Amino acid sequence: MTDHASPPRWAVVGNPENRRVTLFSGAVRAAGLPAPRIVPWTDVLRAGGAAFAADEIVRVESPGENPEVDRLLRGTDDPTRVEGGARWYAAFTAAVRTLSGGRRLDGPDELAVLFDKRGCHRTLARAGVPVPDAPTSGGATPVRGWDDVRALMDAHRMPRMFLKPAHGSSASGVVAVETAGGGRIRATTSVERAVDGRLFNSLRVRRLTREPEVAALVDALAPDGLHLERWWPKASLGDGAADLRVVVVAGRATHAVVRVSRAPMTNLHLGGRRGDLSAVIRAAGPAAWAEALRICERAAACFPGTLCVGVDLLPAIGWRRFAVAEVNAFGDLLPGLTGLPGSGAEGQDTYAAQVAAATRAPVPHHPMRNHRALA
Repeated sequence: MTDHASPPRWAVVGNPENRRVTLFSGAVRAAGLPAPRIVPWTDVLRAGGAAFAADEIVRVESPGENPEVDRLLRGTDDPTRVEGGARWYAAFTAAVRTLSGGRRLDGPDELAVLFDKRGCHRTLARAGVPVPDAPTSGGATPVRGWDDVRALMDAHRMPRMFLKPAHGSSASGVVAVETAGGGRIRATTSVERAVDGRLFNSLRVRRLTREPEVAALVDALAPDGLHLERWWPKASLGDGAADLRVVVVAGRATHAVVRVSRAPMTNLHLGGRRGDLSAVIRAAGPAAWAEALRICERAAACFPGTLCVGVDLLPAIGWRRFAVAEVNAFGDLLPGLTGLPGSGAEGQDTYAAQVAAATRAPVPHHPMRNHRALA
């Protein structure tokens, strides 16, 4: 239990100029607590670590959106580059392990799993959390390029599949592949290939229909590691397919946002848009909606040493079945979104909910309390 004789002290490892750090710092101050001590990622990476006092609550924030940090982790200062994910992963997880002392809100071992899509999928599946079929999650099946992908699609009868860089985020490098009779193929992706062969992320989703072009793209992505999973037939909302980002704080599903897109990737920066959550709850019905949130909480429970995760939830056609696509360590950037009714985070954004959860005594979790439909 937190000692209330003096207010808790916070420390944040992050990029000081980043809005994530700004928003979280604002939530700490709004709770009447001293502003957190900010430890820049550049300092951690250059010094080979950072130490924290025993009474500091330590939050590790995303190292993204900073060219110098990206250069130190990935080996390039161009944030649009796709390659370098394996190097970034090795450098980031090593840097996290150089942090010592304090009360950590995320375990280094759990962060290592959360940033490896194959390991995360395997962890969820072993816990009985529903996930799409993934022939690579076991780690024993090599994916050296397009030939291996085609062989796995045939062997597992997956004419439609998502290819995801094992250590990517924000749909970086994701390729949605569809095959049909007569050798027809279509790949949807935001990746663009430069004349010199380098790969870059674009804000424009495009489609490739020539197999040699698809093969060249997959061959270029494969060295950093690929996670392959069956294309989940998602429910529709309006004129697009929908999925959800559900934030779980201290074991409770507290916030949810619907993402709708006519493209396979629903990320908001790739043309997706926020959908109507109340319409989703009506379509699912009380029982299915309660089960959807329970699934997200079960996914978060696989990472008990991490205060907050963002769960990407896939609803099946009909809104009665759900699967977890990914669990994100830094999936709480949802500015202005307040908590679900009955979640205990009503009126709070994701950051305020975390500050409250980290500074209060543990309370019993009543699973049904946060599954009531929106009024």
